[in-house]
Amino acid sequence: MEEEKNEEGSTGGIKEWFQDNLRIIISIVIVIVIAGGIYSYSKRTQAPVSDEGIKEEQAAGEEATAEESGTITQEETGGQAQKTEEKTVAPTEQAASTASSKETEGSFIVIAGKGNGVTHLARMSLANYLEKNPDSQLTAEHKIYIEDYLRKKVGFKGRVFTGTSVEFSKNLIQEAIGKSKQLNDKQLQNLHKYAVMVPSLS
Repeated sequence: MEEEKNEEGSTGGIKEWFQDNLRIIISIVIVIVIAGGIYSYSKRTQAPVSDEGIKEEQAAGEEATAEESGTITQEETGGQAQKTEEKTVAPTEQAASTASSKETEGSFIVIAGKGNGVTHLARMSLANYLEKNPDSQLTAEHKIYIEDYLRKKVGFKGRVFTGTSVEFSKNLIQEAIGKSKQLNDKQLQNLHKYAVMVPSLS
């Protein structure tokens, strides 16, 4: 009998303590959840370029060699006459499989060659822009960030085939360059592993 009373007393004491401290317990749980969310978010923002983006480009290159028909265009003239200057980026004997670009007053229209993906086209548009607007501050790490930024922000949907054209506005390229210059040393160091995979950027 005494044991039962003691058990009831201790159970009642735990319930009473729990009720008295319920607000404190809930506050602690909320703080832990918020801290976990902040930690998770900060981890995501430290790596602006994902392995997924690079794998996607490799897969896109393989798919483009398998299917080389179907042109998707994002060229918008807006009813105004625009001066275009055609430029072959990598001339070869087979013009259809060669990447090329056209420059308008406000953009670069890059036409995919065999095996190109959106990142390749973004890289070409950046190279075209920097040819006319050199910037010695940009490292290979900055350029990796810029081409990934352009790939995400250009708004292109679907697969890239030989002959697919994507338009990159000069304003978007300038915006990407500006954002790349805001990266801290840790973020640039994180991008280094991707930069070494593209020797042409250095």
